[in-house]
Amino acid sequence: MNRVILIGRLARDPEIRYTQSGKAFCRFTIAVDRRFSRAAQQEGQQTADFIPVTCWEKLAEICGNNLTKGRRVGVEGRIQVRSYDGSDGQRKYATDVVADNVEFLDSKNAGGSSGGYDAPMDRSAAPAAGGAAPDMMGPVIPDDDIPF
Repeated sequence: MNRVILIGRLARDPEIRYTQSGKAFCRFTIAVDRRFSRAAQQEGQQTADFIPVTCWEKLAEICGNNLTKGRRVGVEGRIQVRSYDGSDGQRKYATDVVADNVEFLDSKNAGGSSGGYDAPMDRSAAPAAGGAAPDMMGPVIPDDDIPF
């Protein structure tokens, strides 16, 4: 079983992009605190892991439009390990979380309520016809150029 649940804060603003076929994807990094003893923290050991997260389609658009650096989120998904050839010719590996659900655990303003979004289970659906042209939605990336 490949399931992961993380709670942390966004380390930077999310970046939303679109594939050549118009499929939205969003990438962001969350800082997840580690539990260490006080002595370990005083010795300068890292107290957080920075975990890259990718989400797709409607979930990507919601995250890209509503999340900002510092926001607290809960992420549920699966771990994905991918490999690619680096510019130096060496095989490189990258690990990230592909999110199925992102829960907003705080609000943009202090009085707001938290919310979340579950990604639809059918990921084969194409974007709706008649939407904005890809060049109006952000940078277009050819499907072949995406390393995952």
